[in-house]
Amino acid sequence: MPPTKTQINCPQCRQPVIAQVEQLFDVTADPGAKQRLLSGVSNYAICQHCGFNGSIATLIVYHDTSKELLLTYFPPELNMPANEQEKMVGPLINQVVNKLPPEKRKAYLFSPQSFLTYQSLIEKILAADGISPEMLKEQQDRVALIERLLSITNPDTRSEVIKQESPKFDMQFFALFGKLIESAIASGQEIIAKQMDELQNQLLAETEYGRALATQANELQEAVKSLQSAGKELDREKLMDILIEAPNDDRLNALVSLTRPGIDYSFFQMLSERIEKVTGDEKAHLEALREKLLGITKQIDQRVEQDYKQANALLELIISSEDIDASLNEHLGEISETFIQVLNHSLQEANKKNDTELMPKLQKIVGVIQNLTAPPPELALLEKLLDTPDDSALNALLVEHEAEITPEFIGMIANILARTESKSTESSNNGDGQVIAKLEKLYRTVLQFSMRKGLA
Repeated sequence: MPPTKTQINCPQCRQPVIAQVEQLFDVTADPGAKQRLLSGVSNYAICQHCGFNGSIATLIVYHDTSKELLLTYFPPELNMPANEQEKMVGPLINQVVNKLPPEKRKAYLFSPQSFLTYQSLIEKILAADGISPEMLKEQQDRVALIERLLSITNPDTRSEVIKQESPKFDMQFFALFGKLIESAIASGQEIIAKQMDELQNQLLAETEYGRALATQANELQEAVKSLQSAGKELDREKLMDILIEAPNDDRLNALVSLTRPGIDYSFFQMLSERIEKVTGDEKAHLEALREKLLGITKQIDQRVEQDYKQANALLELIISSEDIDASLNEHLGEISETFIQVLNHSLQEANKKNDTELMPKLQKIVGVIQNLTAPPPELALLEKLLDTPDDSALNALLVEHEAEITPEFIGMIANILARTESKSTESSNNGDGQVIAKLEKLYRTVLQFSMRKGLA
């Protein structure tokens, strides 16, 4: 389950602080738990008194039935006797066992592996995924660099560190950084997410790879604008004009990625006919453009073909596994839009052939994915509240879900409202106005409902 907000004493100054604490990481029941543990977003505290910003020492129990792992770690700095440790670990292991059906309760559950260091625990988890110590060391170096940059509050000092470490800011670094931001947001760590967002903006501006990413993102936005401006008049002729006028290769790549289906045999035929009608520099420009377009479309098609091959292989692997649920949990990070397309196509084919052996397996995969990707209950309730047609229906729904209208739920609405207002201000998007108004009204109504409930 996600981390809970708990009051602890700051490890540095011993003043009371609120921290996100998570002790049981049951990957079988909650696939996101593994990412929270490995990324370090759980068991992290920020002290407003002394400025402490780091991880906190706490018991950890890790479970993954697909790899038959039941691991425990008790920080030595807690200095707790073995019998007291067992009293704390025991109930968490019982939670793991009780959630499993009898047929999945195997011998490994009765002999959990204990680790003396947090590092050895992480290495064991990653080793089960085929990640070598060398790969882990590279990842740890990236995480350490991110933590170092986050600990620096002065932008100028941070710039000096960025210059010193410039070779390390590559594709892998930014991919990891993006995942860490997503994890921080998903676990409700607004302060850390905001700090990381500020750091990301600086990295995009001050590193070579970051500037390239920012340029690609800007060119993609401009490409979208140019296509939208064409509106209903966007046919192959108009698309050709837009591609010819592309100011640089980044814009051209962005345009082709957005319009690949339209750049077909007929398009190239029309382009060749236009080339035959011109001479000189214009002819040379169009010929060069044709070669670039052929190269870009070939690369896109090769990537798509590779994605489909990987998705088909993954689907076959999951179908052939004895435990579809466990296999899906293990490969959850590989479930892409392409995989969903392959799955739907396989369902259609199995249905046409009346394949009674394959259909149940495919339908089970669909059901598991739907459950895994379903929005949290809190968001589902928020959507229901926002969709109510009038005040009477809203009040009736609040009464029906009275037990779920908690301070945490109200805080979630406030956070979403603040984020929506912030994004609207940054983008000057007038379309967000209605959403913000609905959220503000709902926030006031829910707050009033909660106050009346407290006074009752």
